Amino acid sequence: MSHYQKRLTIQTNGKSFAKITAKVQGVVEESGIDTGLCTVFLRHTSASLLIQENADPDVLKDLSNFFAKLVPEDGKSYIHDAEGSDDMPAHIRTVLTKTSEQIPIANGKLLLGTWQGIYLWEHRRHNHHREVVVHIIGD
Repeated sequence: MSHYQKRLTIQTNGKSFAKITAKVQGVVEESGIDTGLCTVFLRHTSASLLIQENADPDVLKDLSNFFAKLVPEDGKSYIHDAEGSDDMPAHIRTVLTKTSEQIPIANGKLLLGTWQGIYLWEHRRHNHHREVVVHIIGD
């Protein structure tokens, strides 16, 4: 059983979804592992990782709109605002989503469904450099 690990830096553009599927698949190919498991981990508390619809961008817009209503950025609902009024809402959104994903690997490829893509979801208003760790284990 082999392990392979790589850190990726992803530039985000404020509140948005950055599709990282191809970058993660690139790491899988670099690893030389044919069959195994890929873990993708985001090293931050105000952004998320998710596997979601990759064909219709309206799905991502609807997710953003839903979370904007669920976790408002009104500037008065939270105590923690050390980095601005979007700081605590970003942390709450991360708690409601997740910071890691696991995807099986077969024949050196991620076994994602036809309409699935891996996204880094930036919850803050400003651009950030986010670090993603891709860890692959297998044969």
